[in-house]
Amino acid sequence: MTEQTTIARVILDGFDKHYRLFREISAGACQRFEHNDWSAVDEANRARIKMYDSRVHESVERLRKDFPHVQHSGSEWPAIKLAYVALLHQHLQPECAETFFNSVACQVLHRRYYNNAHIFWRPSVATDYLEGQRPTLMSYYPRQTGLRRALLDMVTSFPQHLRWRSLRADIRHLETALHQAMGAVAEKPNHQLQILGSLFYRNKGAYIVGREINSIRKLPFVISLVQTSDGELFIDALITDAQDMALLFSFSRAYFMVDMDVPAAYVSFLHELMPNKPIHEIYSLLGLQKHGKTILYRELHHHLQFSRDTFRIADGIRGMVMLVFTLPSYPFVFKIIRDRFDPPKSASRAEVREKYRLVKNHDRVGRLADTLEFSNVALPLDRIDAELLSQLKSDASMNIEIERDRIIIKHVYIERRMTPLNTYLADVEGEERTRIIRDYGHAIRELAGADIFPGDMMLKNFGVTRHGRVVFYDYDEICYMHECNFRKIPPTPEWMDETTSEPWYSVRAEDVFPESFAAYFFSSAEDKETFRRQHGDLTTADFWKEQQQLIESDSRTDVFPYPDAARLEYREKRKHMR
Repeated sequence: MTEQTTIARVILDGFDKHYRLFREISAGACQRFEHNDWSAVDEANRARIKMYDSRVHESVERLRKDFPHVQHSGSEWPAIKLAYVALLHQHLQPECAETFFNSVACQVLHRRYYNNAHIFWRPSVATDYLEGQRPTLMSYYPRQTGLRRALLDMVTSFPQHLRWRSLRADIRHLETALHQAMGAVAEKPNHQLQILGSLFYRNKGAYIVGREINSIRKLPFVISLVQTSDGELFIDALITDAQDMALLFSFSRAYFMVDMDVPAAYVSFLHELMPNKPIHEIYSLLGLQKHGKTILYRELHHHLQFSRDTFRIADGIRGMVMLVFTLPSYPFVFKIIRDRFDPPKSASRAEVREKYRLVKNHDRVGRLADTLEFSNVALPLDRIDAELLSQLKSDASMNIEIERDRIIIKHVYIERRMTPLNTYLADVEGEERTRIIRDYGHAIRELAGADIFPGDMMLKNFGVTRHGRVVFYDYDEICYMHECNFRKIPPTPEWMDETTSEPWYSVRAEDVFPESFAAYFFSSAEDKETFRRQHGDLTTADFWKEQQQLIESDSRTDVFPYPDAARLEYREKRKHMR
């Protein structure tokens, strides 16, 4: 065995260890779900996100110790890469293993030594027809057994130890709902139901993901399984609407736990169900966000080859903490931490990065945008417009380097572009304006229920997604609810002028006065009234204190990742899930 093959084997062993642990923690979601162990769910989510970097670090340290010479020269890495490709023959996660190789190589080598010949700039192994030890899909044929029996077999095909509350009633209601979604179409000889071979777990829900095939027609569907407070299982919803499915698999929600031996097969199936969902987002929502980053970075540079516009400062109000820029033809924004923050901002760069890690590890309940964190992003210098380049040099000089014809950004967050809420409201009236104002309040309310205090709730810090949903994306003041002390503003003393600008009461760093929120919401009296009618309690300390008590007692109000219209309305009581 050559030294290059030995080095390649060290890296692949590191990846295999990572993916074995990844599968173990993902497979454990079934037991956590059955035991109602929701605190363990949160811990598992955080642990799974962190484990990749730990395995990369182990592999890097092994190479630095046993093969120190490969740190200071790029000449051996093309041969190491070639040996690695040979090891990926019949590997079941080759695309993710390539990303792991890139992560290790980029840490072992200084940037001056590596180039595209040393890493997997493009995928080298096809993943189209990989087959694992167990089938990716399971199929059921209503023409042979009847739809009701096919649904019963499908729903009960997954091993679980919970008792059903009323399985036969669930199946009858599911059959009715699916019939309505399918419409009055005659069954063709190939009529079948296909589902992925593993359940999708997230928070308090388990999901069966599949599609109905009838001749050339394909109907995607997701079946939501939830528990009652007594630990009985029931079918809560059938999701067939394309927008509802996109929201369920949104970038603003926590990652799913899915036990997959061939992740590419799952991604391919999901992309067929949701063709408008980018491939990198699908990998990320399955918990493989590192490979999602690889795909996004490849797509960015591919896009640069076939576009001519320039990066420029993003529209909207200038942020005091982040410098935000975008490429108009590309649906993402780039966020860089400024060198210095204008008053009253006082956080450090490290504290801001910690806020973004908090969001990455937390349940985002559909109201916090996921961000992908990158290091050493190289962009062509001639694609940076003059105003942006000037701001980068003056406000983020510690975070950039210019090398010949390119600019290297040392640290950047990339996030899907949304329309700032203040900009959106400037262009809408009538029912849509009312709806979006109400959704803004729902976003704040749901974040509070998920143990998140947004901090700065000005409209400019929220965005509107392409599905018309309000999402928070400014994290420099975000914190947990228990870190806040919500207070009422004391009455003004008789001897003091009520118009004074100075507070007549002591204020500590953790004190929050919800009565003052109204000034951040809306300037229009009509908009204020629209907000007050449904969300007036958000400006009272009592609301926020009540949320703190619910969180402390683990009795938080759960947020459904689908609309009420998708739920099967037949239960007398239901246990809400988040």
